[in-house]
Amino acid sequence: MAISVQEENPRQAEIASLLQLSDAVAASLYPNAYRRPLDPETLAVPGISVFVARTDERIAMGCCALIDGHDGTAELKRMIVNLGFRQHGVGRSLLRAVEAAAVTRKIRLIQMEVGIRNTDGQSLYRKAGYRERGPFGSYEASPISLFFEKAIGEGSDT
Repeated sequence: MAISVQEENPRQAEIASLLQLSDAVAASLYPNAYRRPLDPETLAVPGISVFVARTDERIAMGCCALIDGHDGTAELKRMIVNLGFRQHGVGRSLLRAVEAAAVTRKIRLIQMEVGIRNTDGQSLYRKAGYRERGPFGSYEASPISLFFEKAIGEGSDT
């Protein structure tokens, strides 16, 4: 199966469906106090780029957002792959596209928060060279969160 990843406008029904899937997965894993739902309007602002992985038939398989910190850092947020497309390289394809965009935008560090029960995500990020770190930005230590980062561009292996 061919996978193409492009930056797209988040104001699409397919993106809304993927974000709802992300919220449903989070609801099954974590208490309500720790969840932060997102919708397409929240992602449709300057400084946030949404990447969508599609099949040859243009079906949205997964998406994620890259939030530019405007200081050489960015946060990867809301990586979700539709259940029917998991284990087919969609997550890896999304990561590669995000990292390539980060290099172009002079972003040198990608950071993220990952839930402790999201073992598939943790495995993907570790295999892609992301390393655990402490909380960043407005995040605080949490019993359900892990934090990761990866250096991008010059001086890194990306």
